[in-house]
Amino acid sequence: MEQELVELFEAAKKAADAATADGVSSSSPAVSRCVDALKQLKKFPVSYDALVATQVGKRLRHLTKHPSGTIKSMASDVLEIWKKIIIDETTKNKKNGSIDGKLATKTEKTDNVKVEKGPSLAKTEKVPKDETVVVEKVYKSDKAKASVSSSETVKVERISKEEKPPTSARKPSQAPNALPPRLTTLVKCNDSLRDKIRELLAEAFSKVASEADEDMLDEVNACDPFRVAVMVESVMFEKMGRSNGTQKFKYRSVMFNIKDPNNPDLRRKVLLGQVKPERLISMTPEEMASDQRQREVSQIKEKALFDCERGGPPKATTDQFKCGRCGQRKTTYYQLQTRSADEPMTTFVTCVNCNNHWKFC
Repeated sequence: MEQELVELFEAAKKAADAATADGVSSSSPAVSRCVDALKQLKKFPVSYDALVATQVGKRLRHLTKHPSGTIKSMASDVLEIWKKIIIDETTKNKKNGSIDGKLATKTEKTDNVKVEKGPSLAKTEKVPKDETVVVEKVYKSDKAKASVSSSETVKVERISKEEKPPTSARKPSQAPNALPPRLTTLVKCNDSLRDKIRELLAEAFSKVASEADEDMLDEVNACDPFRVAVMVESVMFEKMGRSNGTQKFKYRSVMFNIKDPNNPDLRRKVLLGQVKPERLISMTPEEMASDQRQREVSQIKEKALFDCERGGPPKATTDQFKCGRCGQRKTTYYQLQTRSADEPMTTFVTCVNCNNHWKFC
């Protein structure tokens, strides 16, 4: 059933992509094929386990933003039906779990009792679960020891479970959640463009082990390059669409920086999870560049700024002018011929104290 569900979705997705490439039109054959496939998905008997195993629901959300209104509305209807199925099954499982829990608590409450015996009296008293009962018979007289019919008293001692010595081997502590198994091969999605991107990403992430330092080698080897490549490509496809669409240049920027042999830092950070896929697709080319490249760009900017300031008009310092804002006389000024040649030059004054600017002729 899961395979049929995936095949139906892939057919609808392929038709929707074709409709986008051909132009959105309600009479387009691609739109009709996509709508027919969505109708079959709407009638297909699905379950919570099938939706979780195939992850078709998450991938179907992309069709709810399709330019075609027919495909958009039909995909929204299918999602609503699947959401209802998930809610119903989850509620049913919670109810079954609560009933089993109540039955278990009832059976636990009647575990231990306290017993007292007298000549003609027997009492029972419930003992808390965290205590254990120790029973000891105490005879009232030596004569009573020989008589079977004599009265006897039962002495009860309570011992907390914390003080009770262990009589059986303790259960082994549960191990922490293990990491998911490593993928031996790259997961394909039956799309040549997407599969090619996954292969290039996996090839780039596989180089990190040979580029990492010895102190980080164990941490790098614990990561799965195939799984990370699939995650990155899936997020890119979900957020930006296909690589031959409007986000083609963003795809090229991400792939170039990840495969750049002079940028091992970005590959390592993405593989180790220090840079999430969602963050990666929102980074600018300057942010994705290596640390060395960022330092070079910063030096170039500083040099350009210095050259720009040096190429400006020379400034002189004087105390002849008084700032109208702060009243100080620490100022710099320069003069430019802003009007015709027979007019006086314009003087530009800047206060050193408060950076106030003014000019006069």
